[in-house]
Formats: sequence, C-alpha cells, structure tokens
Amino acid sequence: MSVDVISEIEIRCPLREVAAFTTNPDNAPTWYVNITSVEWRTPRPVQVGSRVAFVAQFLGQRLEYTYEFVELVPEERLVMRTSEGPFPMETTYTWQATPDGTRMQLRNRGVPKGFSLLMAPLMARAVRKANRKDLAALKKHLEG
Repeated sequence: MSVDVISEIEIRCPLREVAAFTTNPDNAPTWYVNITSVEWRTPRPVQVGSRVAFVAQFLGQRLEYTYEFVELVPEERLVMRTSEGPFPMETTYTWQATPDGTRMQLRNRGVPKGFSLLMAPLMARAVRKANRKDLAALKKHLEG
C-alpha cells in the first residue's frame, strides 16, 4: 500500500516570495514542525541534482535522510526524492498565484518498505497531520 498525501493552503503573500522561501532548504526548520536541522551535501543554491540532508523527529523517531532535487521549475514546481530509510518518499511543492496571494500545494508520496508497509494507513494520517501543521506554520511566518 502506498502513501499519497496532498495538502494545500492559501497564503496572503506574493507567489515569488512563497516560492523563494520554500525552495530554500535552509528555511525548512522555520516551517517544517518536525525538521530540526539541514545540511547541504552539494553547493548552494538549489538546482536539479542538489542533495540536502535533513534531521527530523517523526512519530517519536529520529530520522535522517537526504533528498535529491529532481525537478525545479522556478515559481511553479519543485520535486525532491529520498530513497533512504524505511519510508522512501517524493515531496512536491507547487505554487499558483491567486487574487489574494499564493496557493501552495504540498504532496508527499511513497511506498513504505518491510514492516512499515503494514503501517501505511497510520503513516498517511500522520503525514497529513504534519503537512497541515507545516503549512499553517509557513502561512503564519510569511503573513506575519
């Protein structure tokens, strides 16, 4: 069973600012509730092929994983993937201008390995809950 969670939020901030802030991994601990640190494995700035290591706390576990940025269409779409750990994942950001600012969509999808496969429904709920908190924190930061 796979996990595929899509969350979105409207942010009263220009698309250019939302995309620039969220595309920069150094900002991740500001708005991702579970991410505690970021370490670049390749030179800045983000581009296709960039690799960035993250440390996070999720479901009571300390997770370390490295994302590779596989697609970047400035101010439109960013896709990053990790194949590490018990839950390989692809994360996609998309941005759309709206009359009041920006609609940002956050999508996480992947297929848990091994025992984690049995936990896919729980993982989907936990990811959805975390994504909502993350997007709320992003909105608060950018609108504040």
